[in-house]
Amino acid sequence: MAYFEKEELRQAKQMTAIEFLKRYRPDELVRCGTGEYELRSHDSFKISESTSLWHWKSRDIGGKSALDYLIHVEGVPFLDAVRYLLEQEPPGYAPQAKTTEQKPFVLPAGARETHRIELYLQSRGISLAVIRYCISKGILYESLPHHNCVFVGLNNEGVPRYAALRSTTEYPRPFKQDQPGSDKRFCFCIPPITRSRCAAVYEAAPDAMAHMTLEGGRAEKYRLSLGGIYAPLNDLSTDRPFKMPPALETFLKNHPDVTELEICTDNDAAGRWAALQIAKHYSGEYRVKVNLPPKDGYDWADMAKEEKQERAARHRAACFYQREGSER
Repeated sequence: MAYFEKEELRQAKQMTAIEFLKRYRPDELVRCGTGEYELRSHDSFKISESTSLWHWKSRDIGGKSALDYLIHVEGVPFLDAVRYLLEQEPPGYAPQAKTTEQKPFVLPAGARETHRIELYLQSRGISLAVIRYCISKGILYESLPHHNCVFVGLNNEGVPRYAALRSTTEYPRPFKQDQPGSDKRFCFCIPPITRSRCAAVYEAAPDAMAHMTLEGGRAEKYRLSLGGIYAPLNDLSTDRPFKMPPALETFLKNHPDVTELEICTDNDAAGRWAALQIAKHYSGEYRVKVNLPPKDGYDWADMAKEEKQERAARHRAACFYQREGSER
């Protein structure tokens, strides 16, 4: 089995991701702000020109070195990636030429039952009623063979055009990915029971379901996932350019009756910055309300999980005192 000495590994890790991209993938880099790039093929991938720190929002992974990039973004096997960077010999991995042709979108196969996703989402604090409401609308199901949660986005004709996949286990590491060929103009959206003039927007599908749970399962407004947000890695000043989420732009175009926007992004630096930019952009045309999670660093899924844990603790305490009282 091939292996590399420690010094060779150290050398392979020296090249930064931004240096590698500029040298070997210049056509992939698209400037999206001062000192920052995104990838032409993955617009949720952002990399800082000065630090080389990169973050792939849709998969929740990041790194700094060219080795990290090759392994986690291009899927190059570890040994081939090291060999490629050391240039000891022609690499066993030959990068495939990028094509502009969009991959066909096909939903993953579905399981007959939904037990695993129901148990997983309930463990995250989402109510069974909200889960089954989404299942009944054809926007949530359990996939085969991996039993992932599949959050489906429909176009204006009700045809699936987008899917976000999330594993139902956290081990060995949680899996998050958009289905290849997904169109981010049509992200996951929980529809109201009847037409509504209000739309709440979230960074991810579980946040929309969690907030609906915290609001008693009410289906009185649209709850749209943006499929992630773009925020600069380093400079979050208010004068930085902001790319409006295509999911929100398309949704508003297709729902002219909507007059109110409720911005429910995460309560972290990136979420607060994005909320401010969205509010500024739409406040002239819509009635805008910013409604972030009350705890710093939390998203709405965190809030729902914490509420579930607190509710369970209160129930245990009540049972304990009841038992103590009956024994006296």
